[in-house]
Amino acid sequence: MDVRKQTVGHEHGQAGMEFLFTVLFVMLFVLGFLELVLLIFSYNVLADSAKEGVRFAIVHGTASTKCNGPGDPADATVTCDNTKAGVKTAVTTYANHSGQSIPNANITVTYANPAGGAACSKPGCSVEVQVAHVYRPFFGLGWPNVTMHATSAGVVTF
Repeated sequence: MDVRKQTVGHEHGQAGMEFLFTVLFVMLFVLGFLELVLLIFSYNVLADSAKEGVRFAIVHGTASTKCNGPGDPADATVTCDNTKAGVKTAVTTYANHSGQSIPNANITVTYANPAGGAACSKPGCSVEVQVAHVYRPFFGLGWPNVTMHATSAGVVTF
């Protein structure tokens, strides 16, 4: 009997500590899982915004009234916005409407002429949109920032 009383006295509060450690472990696991889900969602939004930029570029070539890109070097009568601002706006607008704001994203729009020569935005020319965005963890907890990259390509059709 004396042995039992000594053992019980030394284990006083052990169940509470085990419960505390279990709850902390489960909470960190749940937060880590949620952070991973948010990271995957952010990457999907980034990839879709690059696709949206390509979609904008392929329908706003030299045959469009709102030409966006380098234009056609052989046809000086068509004026285009060579700053590619329309494509960049399409990328950021899509990302902002999807809940993932990317104001600090690095957006690169590249037009190419498949026949060689100067870049163009006439039908048949190719366009590639690259987006890089720094994902900052939502919960923090010492997790590092991650730079996500997405690329999409297409052929100007209009």
